Amino acid sequence: MESYLVAMLVFAGLYALMALGLNVIWGLAGMVNLGLVGFFAVGAYASALLTTKQFWPMPLGWAAGAAVAAAAGAVMAVIVARLRGDYLAIVTLGFAEVIRLVASNEIWLTNGTDGISGIPGPWRGAVTPQQFNLIFLGIVWAAVALAFLLCARVSHSPFGRVLRAVREDQDVAAVAGKPVLWFKVRAFCLGAAVVGFAGALYAHYNAYIAPDGFAPLLTIYIVLALTAGGVGAMRGAIIGALVVVLLLEGTRFLAQAIPGVTPVQKAALRESIIALSLILLLRFRPQGLIPERTRTKARP
Repeated sequence: MESYLVAMLVFAGLYALMALGLNVIWGLAGMVNLGLVGFFAVGAYASALLTTKQFWPMPLGWAAGAAVAAAAGAVMAVIVARLRGDYLAIVTLGFAEVIRLVASNEIWLTNGTDGISGIPGPWRGAVTPQQFNLIFLGIVWAAVALAFLLCARVSHSPFGRVLRAVREDQDVAAVAGKPVLWFKVRAFCLGAAVVGFAGALYAHYNAYIAPDGFAPLLTIYIVLALTAGGVGAMRGAIIGALVVVLLLEGTRFLAQAIPGVTPVQKAALRESIIALSLILLLRFRPQGLIPERTRTKARP
């Protein structure tokens, strides 16, 4: 049970990293990104390939995963710069599916649907599995703390204020003399880098990655986490990730405790409880558990 709880906290940390990255792109800049799992996969594959085939050290592999994901984010930002709303969401969703299809078919690079195995982990094999989980738990949440400080700094900086202006009305921001495209590209790069770093950590924690592990449902979980926590609030992204993991795993035990139902009914009941909980949360807290707060100067 202890190992299970530690593993869930590790995944909660990965979700928190992804929610922080999404918060920069969507919460601050207002760009709907449904291709989050694509950047997650890019970071995971980049780090896995460099550490297994080129024998790079793991920290360099993690940094490379973030850098490659940031580069992909820059390209995506240039492509979708003039798109808004549903069109932006559809294009970013298509990007994630393209990444998954490339990973499935480019066997020479990604080993196709068989995936990449034997990805090294910090001190894996030298310590017990329980100790390895605790070590990785510390690494993941240290990364969450660093990402939180970075994103919070960005949020309260002049750069973050311009991103909010772009989010509210990019035409007004452009009239005010702000290079909207340049700000969007930088926001996409930063958010994608954080998500790609989470993907790199996931690859080295799981020791195995395959295209099936990067389904669009993961993006939906992160969007729900950010929405529940509070769009635009960095603390809300972390709290929302913990809430989503608690709902996903807590309802598993709740459904199993109900007697007289089939496994299929238990699965349906679990999904119903998750959906009802999120609907009630958004009904009574539409701004999220921790609403966004902006700093303004007080009038004399």
